[in-house]
Amino acid sequence: MSKTLHQRVLVTGSNGLVGTKLVERLKRREDLTLFALSKGPNRIQDKQGYKYFSVDITDTQTLKAVFKEIKPQAVFHTAAMTQVDQCEREPEKCYTINVEATRTIAQLCKTYEAYLLFLSTDFVFDGKKDPYDEKARVNPLSVYARSKVEAEGIVRRYLPKQHCIVRTSLVYGYAPHLSRKNIVLWVRESLLAGKTIRVVIDQYRTPTFAEDLAEGCIAAFRRQATGTYHIAGLERFSIYEMAQLIADHWKLDKKLIRPTTTEALNQPAKRPAKSALNIFKAQVELDYRPHRFKNALALIETQLNPPAFPMPEPLWF
Repeated sequence: MSKTLHQRVLVTGSNGLVGTKLVERLKRREDLTLFALSKGPNRIQDKQGYKYFSVDITDTQTLKAVFKEIKPQAVFHTAAMTQVDQCEREPEKCYTINVEATRTIAQLCKTYEAYLLFLSTDFVFDGKKDPYDEKARVNPLSVYARSKVEAEGIVRRYLPKQHCIVRTSLVYGYAPHLSRKNIVLWVRESLLAGKTIRVVIDQYRTPTFAEDLAEGCIAAFRRQATGTYHIAGLERFSIYEMAQLIADHWKLDKKLIRPTTTEALNQPAKRPAKSALNIFKAQVELDYRPHRFKNALALIETQLNPPAFPMPEPLWF
């Protein structure tokens, strides 16, 4: 019998894009009881099939009370401060959310003997030579990246045999309640509005469809996979190339996309120039099968303009 049957599962950061996609999938499963936790009111449209807790993860006492109430057996920890430039401007806040709150969650997982899946980032690398596999040396360039490296270390120390660290890259997708734009929505909406946008030509990523990331994380959970996995897109693009493909898909004016460089943007936080992730391990061990970027854009289009009689979304499992 699978270790994951009839587990109590908690998703942190459920109002975020990845958290939402996890909740949408996990709540359909009859072999677990699902709990979702995020800051503020529950913004997911369908509120059936799980119990929601409004909790700031930096509120240690409330977090402890939630864990005591539900006694989770598995936790998907997606909550984080991910705005890279804001992290650079507010390092203490970044550290409190990304490091100290993760420490508390790891401690609580140890107390309740829960499996912890922790979401990390390609920004742990310096971007000098990609693609990076799971054994590559980390060398963070920003406050945000350093916070994630430190949090990874905490997870490994507290839960050496009950953790999975999932690194991902430039997550994109659609959910109706999102408070932040990702690369696809930002480019599409800007061009639809006739706005000129500046997009860097010298940063390369393996952009990750949020649905794929959620499926990959669930695959790791089902297998109780331990260690570090890179779960990202199949293809490596510059961010400028991505913008061009987005414009092509929606037949928008590519002349509004102005190429620029990282140096010219002069952003507060340093970004790795080339941080493509090697996903071979996840493909082999987790049977991870991500969409190609153009196919993912087509799926996002159906989400933005749902058919009159939508078909149920296929699941891996």
